[in-house]
Amino acid sequence: MTRVFVVDDHAMVRAGVRAELGDEVTVVGEGADVASAVAGIRATRPDVVLLDVHMPGGGGRTVLETLRAELPDVKWLALSVSDAAEDVIAVIRAGARGYVTKTISGADLLDAVHRVAEGDVVFSPRLAGFVLDAFSAAGPAAPVPEEEATDPGLDLLSAREREVMQLLARGYTYREIGSRLFISVKTVESHASNVLRKLQLSNRNELTRWAATNRLL
Repeated sequence: MTRVFVVDDHAMVRAGVRAELGDEVTVVGEGADVASAVAGIRATRPDVVLLDVHMPGGGGRTVLETLRAELPDVKWLALSVSDAAEDVIAVIRAGARGYVTKTISGADLLDAVHRVAEGDVVFSPRLAGFVLDAFSAAGPAAPVPEEEATDPGLDLLSAREREVMQLLARGYTYREIGSRLFISVKTVESHASNVLRKLQLSNRNELTRWAATNRLL
């Protein structure tokens, strides 16, 4: 029987997931934040982790990045309320085998868990298209040097704006970007606004698509 660990910061959601999965899997543990999730997954070594994307202490991607190399046999399936492109692409790039939204039915969630456990890749239908587009453009390997980008709008960005642009496109929050680049959140917001204006884009979803098309993810 597939052994599952459930990570979500809402107790009601965790209880609902347990109920929906029923007796078809064994839920071996739960985590409510990054620290408890990392400790629990290390202790139980489940087959599949159902992973919320946005949580206290760094989010689901932090859990995945912390444990992926240490526990290579664990499969990761994101289960999130978010269907934003930047969230999906970021967690898949971190190593998740699938991404489904919390509108999924219990039967479909159970099927997704089994499929991921068997090595398949699973997405909610409306997410699969742009994920495939992004990865066919960018490839799963390390980022291609910026000089290979084809959009002339890239030349309008300063060096710092390019750094912010790539981190935004990869799904990092303003606070995470500020920490990585040692700048304030307000400065990140200012750079992000400049990036969207210079590239003539409306939001982060469009930026992620643009970055994937130009091989910058």
